[in-house]
Amino acid sequence: MTRSWSPITTVLVAVSGTAALPQFAVAATTEALLPHNLSPWGMFMNADIVVKAVMIGLGIASLVTWTVWLAKTIELNRETRSAKRRLDILESDTTLAQVERDSANARDPVAQLIHSAVRETALSHGLFDDGFKERIALRLERVEQAMSRRISRGIGVVATIGATAPFVGLFGTVWGIMNAFIGISETKTTNLAVVAPGIAEALLATALGLVAAIPAVVIYNQLVRNITTYRALLGDASAQVMLLMSRDHGRRGMPISRAAE
Repeated sequence: MTRSWSPITTVLVAVSGTAALPQFAVAATTEALLPHNLSPWGMFMNADIVVKAVMIGLGIASLVTWTVWLAKTIELNRETRSAKRRLDILESDTTLAQVERDSANARDPVAQLIHSAVRETALSHGLFDDGFKERIALRLERVEQAMSRRISRGIGVVATIGATAPFVGLFGTVWGIMNAFIGISETKTTNLAVVAPGIAEALLATALGLVAAIPAVVIYNQLVRNITTYRALLGDASAQVMLLMSRDHGRRGMPISRAAE
């Protein structure tokens, strides 16, 4: 049986269908704008080019931080073990000549302290006057400072990353939110389903900034503590070298303070 429509009913149906068209169009537009993958990788791929650059930079900074940590941890452990081993030798009943022979081919910092002291002794030509101790102390201090600078290379980068990474991530967030508001203006809709993905992509930059900054700060503080301990070992080694030289001249019956008389 065929249903008949009155002219008024037909007009009402047509009007209602025409009024619903904008809603369907907005829904279709909203559906087209929504990304289908809201995982961290999907948000990165859908992000603006500037936000992507910020995220890549933060990832590289985090990689640099962990690389410096691994390299410096290995170096500090090796140098600390070597310094402790030679410090035990210096504290034993030995002579400077014997210690210098044992470390003739070594290039570690404590061996450098020993070579520097022996070099100054040779340059003094046996004249152990009142300025001899000052010259030895100056040479040992210069070696300590050089070794400290060498062991500290690289940690400044970690400090810079820890201080600047949150602000770099914040810049990416501000840029991403600005683009999200531009998208709202262009689509002329405040639907949360349209706004949320752009804001989530922007906040991902802040999260990456914190991921890069927090380990950098912790690693920097740890490396500074370990380097301070290492410098203390070098100071102890310098003091032991001075004591060993004084002990050697005392055994020869030539006190340093009276040698010039």
